[in-house]
Amino acid sequence: MSTTTKDISREKSAELFEKAKQYFPGGVNSPVRAFKSVYGTPLFIERGDKAHLWDADGNEFIDFCCSWGPLILGHNNDNIREAVTAQLSKGLSFGAPTQLENKLAELILSNNKHIEKIRFVSSGTEAVMSAIRLARGYTKRDKIVKFEGCYHGHSDSLLVKAGSGLVTFGETSSAGVPQAFAAETIVIALNDREALQEVFSTYKDEIAAVIIEGIPANNGLLIQDKDYVQYLRQITKDNGALLIFDEVITGFRLGFNGAATYYDIQPDILTYGKIIGGGMPVGAYGASNEIMAHISPDGGVYQAGTLSGNPVAMAAGIAALSILAQPGFYERLEEVTTAFVNELRQYIQEKGYGVKIFTVGSIFWFAFTDQEHIKRADEIDPASMEKYKVMHRALLNKGIYFGPSGYEVGFISHAHTAEDINTAIKAIKESLDIVYQ
Repeated sequence: MSTTTKDISREKSAELFEKAKQYFPGGVNSPVRAFKSVYGTPLFIERGDKAHLWDADGNEFIDFCCSWGPLILGHNNDNIREAVTAQLSKGLSFGAPTQLENKLAELILSNNKHIEKIRFVSSGTEAVMSAIRLARGYTKRDKIVKFEGCYHGHSDSLLVKAGSGLVTFGETSSAGVPQAFAAETIVIALNDREALQEVFSTYKDEIAAVIIEGIPANNGLLIQDKDYVQYLRQITKDNGALLIFDEVITGFRLGFNGAATYYDIQPDILTYGKIIGGGMPVGAYGASNEIMAHISPDGGVYQAGTLSGNPVAMAAGIAALSILAQPGFYERLEEVTTAFVNELRQYIQEKGYGVKIFTVGSIFWFAFTDQEHIKRADEIDPASMEKYKVMHRALLNKGIYFGPSGYEVGFISHAHTAEDINTAIKAIKESLDIVYQ
């Protein structure tokens, strides 16, 4: 496997990164941006338009990261930009109700059959944190079950990893998280019915909720079988626990109704992220009228935020979701993604390369493996990330931007043109040739 390739200039980005190290831990404001899992210095982005990015050195890229998913309409969408600009002249923040909150909530609730009431917050992490608190307040139980390989933001009780054994209490995976917090979280492997049964047998009256990503997509794309997810729905219901679907990635990305409709189940609480604000800092959680009645000021579960329902984010969200709600939007996006993936799969098969592309909706993931299915985090070979590292470098040099980690998924946006897709396909084929030469 060769790593030889002619690198694009990163001189300005490197200079900015050295300066950033004086201001921020590791030179970044979010860890994965540090490019520690791939070659070279981080790219400092100057601007984006449609499906393209430009960095500080003037390099142009076709973007398949899409700000980690929410930019389903691409960068600098005309409708979103105009809505944001119009709101800017009226004010940035009021800390008070606005009509825009009503409009966005109505747009979501009238098109999403899984929730009856919603609460806007400022991020996906905050949405999940609030959903966990709501589940505990509603059930009057304390323990949470999560799955290894699912990421639910950086709140204390969910920054945990699995220990040894079939069912384990979480161990803190971040300094600063008290073991007592992590001890209320039980961690099990995905796609393991026996583990679920043992959890509910041992802690039957203590479990407030089970939380799972709609389709796990933060640690590879771990697509679960429908019967397993439906079993998860049934066992939680039978034991008086709530089922939380973390749809920060899958919500409004797989479809307006997200993974809940994909699996044809009704979760008890659902969480959403930046996609509902057109990429602006926003999140939300929702549930039935009965469950949401426990949220303050109606109920005793407290959650608040000065920037919740921020008018700029709400205006952006109305513009974005009005487009996503149009008939045929998701079908067209999936057709483009399927054609993109199928052409690459054919090339991979012809070449005999040891790489699989997993896909659902407009999400895709390259896994350097011979396995036909990967459903659990422990089925991902860490050594395979070296191959991704080589591919990522080659792609950047060919003007294609993927997330800087082999565990991250990629996204097709509505802004990707046929020319963008064809250019990317050619570059990906050539990059795979470099990996396997």
